[in-house]
Parts: sequence; C-alpha cells; structure tokens
Amino acid sequence: MSTDVMISAEGLSKQFGPVRALDKVTFEVNRGEVVGFLGPNGAGKSTTMRILTCYISPTAGTAKVHGYDIFDDTLEVRRRLGYLPQRAPLYPDMSVHEYLRFTAEIRGVDESRFRKRLDDVVDICGLAQTLGLGIGTLSHGYRQRVGLGQALIHDPEILILDEPTSDLDPNEKAEVLRYIKEIGKDRTVLLSTHNLAEVEEACARAIIVSKGRVVADGPIDQIRSKTGRVRYVVTIDERDAEAGKKPPSATEIQDALSAVERASAVRELPTDESVHKFELAGPEDADLRASLFRLAVAKGWTLLELRRESQSLDAVFRDLTRDDQMASRGLTSQEEEEDEQEDEDEEDEDQDDEEEEDAVAKKSDEPGSTPSGRED
Repeated sequence: MSTDVMISAEGLSKQFGPVRALDKVTFEVNRGEVVGFLGPNGAGKSTTMRILTCYISPTAGTAKVHGYDIFDDTLEVRRRLGYLPQRAPLYPDMSVHEYLRFTAEIRGVDESRFRKRLDDVVDICGLAQTLGLGIGTLSHGYRQRVGLGQALIHDPEILILDEPTSDLDPNEKAEVLRYIKEIGKDRTVLLSTHNLAEVEEACARAIIVSKGRVVADGPIDQIRSKTGRVRYVVTIDERDAEAGKKPPSATEIQDALSAVERASAVRELPTDESVHKFELAGPEDADLRASLFRLAVAKGWTLLELRRESQSLDAVFRDLTRDDQMASRGLTSQEEEEDEQEDEDEEDEDQDDEEEEDAVAKKSDEPGSTPSGRED
C-alpha cells in the first residue's frame, strides 16, 4: 500500500470514565517528516501515541498508519511502526545483544537480516561498548539507547517516540537528539517531548495539544508567529551616556520605551549592574528598531544592544496552553500572568548556564574522553 501520508488521525476522542483525554484530534504526518508532538502534562500526548500504536482503542474517531487502519489492520500497523514508550520495555536480566535478538525474533526478522540490522542499530544508537553488558547494569541514558534500538531493529519506516530524552543528562540528551536527526533523514518520526528547545533543534514542524485538542499545527516559524507579535530587546549602558549627558535610570528608560508608537508590554530584564536591559513587544507587521534607535540618539543613551526576533516557542506554547496550566495549578488569570513573568525572567538568567552546560557536554564527547555504559 503506497501513500505519502504515513500517519493520519481523524477525530480521535478517548474517554476514561468521566475524563475526556482526547477531543476530536485530527492531524496528518507525511513521509520523511520529523514532527514534534507537544503539550502540558495530561494534554493527551501519550494517549494519542498509544492509540496510534494499537495499545488502546479510541472511544471515537479513527487513524491510519502507512495507510492501514488501526482497527482493521492492527498487525500491519504494528509491523510498520517502531515505538519507544516513555519507559522503554526492557528486561534487566538480558544482555543488550540478547534483548535486541529477542525483539528481532518476535518481529519476524530472520538471522541474516538481524546481523545486518544489528550493525546498523549499534552504529546509530552508539551501543558498541555495551552489547555484552546486562541491561540491568546500564545507566538510564544507555537504557534509552537500547530502547531506541528495539524500535529500529526491524527497520520501520515510521517511528513514534514518547519523551525519549526524559531524565537524561545533557550529554545523553545531545546524543539521543543526534540519533533522531540521523534516523529522521529517511524515516517518519513523531516525537513527544516537554523540552521545546529539543523540538526546535530536531523538528521542522510541531503539533501542540491542550486539554485533549490540537491548538496549533504547522512549521515551527509559523507557530512562533501565532501571537501576531515580535519581541525586541534593548540594552542601554547605565554608567555612561553620550555628549556628556547623565546616564539614564531604569524608570526613565521604561517610560520612554512605553511612549514609542505601537510598543507594548515593556519590562526590565534581569542583568548585571552595568546595563539596563528591557524587553518590549511590537506588531508583526512593523519594525520598531528605527524608532528605538532614534529614541536612544535623541536621549543621548549609549545603545549596547538592539535586536528584533520572533516570539519564542516557549512563549507561544504558554499562550496556547494557558487554560491547561491554570487548571492544573489552581491559578487565577492574574496569578498566572505574574507567574509567567517570573518564568520569563528566569529564562534569561538561565540561558548562559544552559550554554555553559552544552559546552561542557560537547567537550566531554570529544575523542579522548572515557564514556561508560555502567551505572555510576
């Protein structure tokens, strides 16, 4: 059966007693796409994946995988899928080699094909040093690699991965993302994760679900633009000014920025003591940089930074799933806005720390380092 639509969900709903986990979820994933499947806890991500992999049935609606119906052609669907659930189904008393052979056998892979596939899986998943080790002795990161290996051993065209990087350290996350990008070159991948940076790195498209419904579906850049706003960051020297003028105070800068035509949501960002750093929003159809630059010149401020960028995927995600977040945390809309502002402040403070962690992770992966598959 030939088709370019590899995964098709139509009106999927799922009821667990009084709880509606899915509510008419509809989407398609085409051949060769790596798609991020996003949503808060309880939004319906894992339920959707379990339906697509024939582990549970929907209350209403239907789905097809590689053209095969999840009700009428269950075995054909499973043959064409590689599935890594959030907790990989591993047997700790088996060695890695024994487990991969076992999963190949139950998939109907013969011995000659298994030997060839084993070489490919070991290379893709980085399992060369652990093939003879017992799974029970492996770190969580290496167990995830083994879980990914079992999803690949029968060479499926479609992969469904449910939070494959959960609980991994920065080194292991970087490795798993590298594997996903590698295998995504010639496969269709549906990837569930809470980490939006991972989606931006590995996926060209995202589907966002909230309260069991699809609230966004499209290319990452298109989803970023859903708010209809862009973000500006302005940094002013607080110690020096031009033409002998007095350096501005934070209040003076905020008042002046707020007066710029079409500017909104002006707020100060955390920074060191030598600069004032502000963020503001503007409409997507306008560029306020010229006005901001002229303002700095007119005021005699020393402008150290001025940039315009799309709203972050994090910010759009929070906007689209706000009701879910408020319900799960028992907040009013005002409390949620205050909490969101605190989170955004922390994002800017944490960015340097994350970059430093990534640098350390990359350095430890360089030749000469000593990786180990064993539990510390």
